[in-house]
Amino acid sequence: MIRNDPVKDLGSPNLACNAAGGTPAPQFVSAAAGDTVQFEWYHNTRNDDIIDASHKGPIQVYLAPYTETNAASGIWTKIASDGYDSSTQKWAVDDLIANGGKHEFTIPASLAPGKYLIRSEIIALHEADANFQENSLRGAQFYPDCVQFEITGTGSDTPPENFDFNTGYTEADQGIVFNLYGADPASYTAPGPEVWSGGSSGTPPASPSASPSTPTSEVPESTSGADAPTSIAASSSVPTTFITAVATPTSQSAPVATAVAGEEDGDDTCDA
Repeated sequence: MIRNDPVKDLGSPNLACNAAGGTPAPQFVSAAAGDTVQFEWYHNTRNDDIIDASHKGPIQVYLAPYTETNAASGIWTKIASDGYDSSTQKWAVDDLIANGGKHEFTIPASLAPGKYLIRSEIIALHEADANFQENSLRGAQFYPDCVQFEITGTGSDTPPENFDFNTGYTEADQGIVFNLYGADPASYTAPGPEVWSGGSSGTPPASPSASPSTPTSEVPESTSGADAPTSIAASSSVPTTFITAVATPTSQSAPVATAVAGEEDGDDTCDA
């Protein structure tokens, strides 16, 4: 079971894949480059309250070559970012709740085959008007969850950004210290590097085995601890893989995750 507490200290190694980030899961989720993948977040059971509506903010997705460490190093590349949509006047978390806890993103079609970690994060901004280092009772709340994936395909691109959450996310970042109730939400810019959609250089990750691990309806244990996301890897519009981690609500209605078969552990309250 993964802790339900949000990560607020930007220097904590838990910011990468949560509390159990250095504990590998027994299985990998299998998906192809170009697939649409869905993470599903909830508290205790699917289709519950998901996350408190006050926890407005962005949802971002990062990818890194697979590692059995806690992944708290410069290995990450951002592949999706949803923040505030001025056309609908909704935050990504608003859409997450409206969609029953489901958030979709696409694996870059040109990504080289191999083993990877895919990290999804919710950033709750309801207390982000203050710097956590100056006021530990407040600060942005991060709910990260990491899932082990084995990617197939014929691509050759490798993730190029080498982003490190502990040094790349700072209290000076407007996407981390933000007055949700006083600032214009349209001015919000999510933290981190630009979204990468393909095109890279570098050394490809470990190649997938001839017969990749077969995911079960419940996925590997997650390395996170926010609203537990359940992820579904889908080709086109047809889901092919389910990933599930179970969450327990906190007094802050934050996400919590338990990982079961294809995620590395994490410390958020999400199911993946």
